[in-house]
Amino acid sequence: MAYTIAVLSQKGGTGKTTTVRTLTDVLRRSGVRTLAVDLDPQGNLSDYFDVPPEAEPTIADVLAGRATAAEAIHEDIIPANLSLAEAELMLGGKMGRELTLRRALAKIDKDYEVILIDCPPSLGLLTVNALVAADRALITAEAQYFALQGVEQAIEVVELARDSLNPQLTLLGVLLNLADMRTVHSREALASLKERFGEQVFDAVIRTSIAYAESAERARSILDHRPDLGADYLALAAEVLERLDGLNGAGKRLAKLTQSSPT
Repeated sequence: MAYTIAVLSQKGGTGKTTTVRTLTDVLRRSGVRTLAVDLDPQGNLSDYFDVPPEAEPTIADVLAGRATAAEAIHEDIIPANLSLAEAELMLGGKMGRELTLRRALAKIDKDYEVILIDCPPSLGLLTVNALVAADRALITAEAQYFALQGVEQAIEVVELARDSLNPQLTLLGVLLNLADMRTVHSREALASLKERFGEQVFDAVIRTSIAYAESAERARSILDHRPDLGADYLALAAEVLERLDGLNGAGKRLAKLTQSSPT
């Protein structure tokens, strides 16, 4: 059975999609069979993986019951486009609507070791579907003044999903993203998160850089575009694997990648 991780944030602009894209890449390079699920109607993750805009079926078709999850997989990603917004509206009037994604992914989770879900930048029905389908939640936060407030709101939704719909759901961790640790502002944001959430905050911090936008535009992983920045994600992946009990030796394979990567 796969570890299913919902990656979410309280708002957009926190580097969430880049996190899913790059963490997927690192895990695959470490030999972990990883499926990425784009659950954001903007479809940025699908663009990042260079999935054609006209690709069908998509996650919207899966949620609407027009396709199975297996049929919607395109090179180990289930893509999304704007039709997902219509699917979300349709879900609003459906019995057991919060369980739709969970039921769909249950039929394929034996084919993968990790499933990463890129949630929309809001805490609505699609995000609730992701949290009900997941057994772990990873929250991203931008290094800015309201980071603590945003993480607390996201955790409230995680706890609500766990208490009412998915008792197996736990918090994998909180990631500080888009940070410039040379500034007092970013250092204070990290300190406030660690003071509030302690060991739940990852030690790895993702540095801010225009290179992420450049790599996304070229549909090229930051690991190849800027290996020095990619090192941040190698460190994050190492912590993720440790919290997933090593995942069948993937941590050792990742260590070899890390040793060969510039910092």
